[in-house]
Amino acid sequence: MGLKARLRERLWRRGVELRRRGSGVRRTAEEVLEHAVALGFRPGTVIDVGVAYGTPELYAAFPDARKLLIEPLAEYEEALELIARRHGAEYVLAAAGPEPGTVTINVHRAPALSSTLGAWRGGNERDSERREVTVVRVDDVVAERALPGPYLLKVDVEGGELRVLDGAPRVLEQAELVLLEVSLFELVPGSPLLHDVVAYMHERGFVVYELYGGHVRPLDGALAMINLAFVRDAGPFRREQTYATPAQFERLLSGWGY
Repeated sequence: MGLKARLRERLWRRGVELRRRGSGVRRTAEEVLEHAVALGFRPGTVIDVGVAYGTPELYAAFPDARKLLIEPLAEYEEALELIARRHGAEYVLAAAGPEPGTVTINVHRAPALSSTLGAWRGGNERDSERREVTVVRVDDVVAERALPGPYLLKVDVEGGELRVLDGAPRVLEQAELVLLEVSLFELVPGSPLLHDVVAYMHERGFVVYELYGGHVRPLDGALAMINLAFVRDAGPFRREQTYATPAQFERLLSGWGY
């Protein structure tokens, strides 16, 4: 075993993984966005739904795009104002949903765990309070502000992702990249699972392009949530179905010793 392999093994045994950034499978939002930029993707507008303290890698990747932030919790308004000043973003303090109006949101003491679907399974009821918040449709906000496509849409709303998308059919028609957090367990009662989200997006012409990030649940260490990047099935990201050029295939096979 070579020196690098021995070092990698020792680090692995100590819970540390060593890998070269940009090689192999992309595992972070930064890597996914860098890849999209390298392929020439330039959205007219970046839409961030479920902002919390922000998604800085999203804003940094596309500095010239218009930016729309939609977040229901007043606890994050100071952060929204800061992002707006730094990145020229526009924000709406509201939840995104299928129809305008109001909705009850379960506000957790850790606000990032707040959900319009209710409380997390296994949590303490005293850790949250119910609050009425305004609901807007993504399509309506985009139209009112004349925000241009193509769109990059990111949604992270603790189980309410498909309700957000129900209010964004026109945006989806012009979207090329959609980033969604999805669950593998019904952590919040009524939340869609990974297969539900994949099927929903496929019905609208999107397929999974990347998997990255994610969390395991403390209960048993099982993968509980993961982030999926969807692209249009007939869009520029999937224009080519070939695995490699002949020259790339030759280098690959030579590297394998064939």
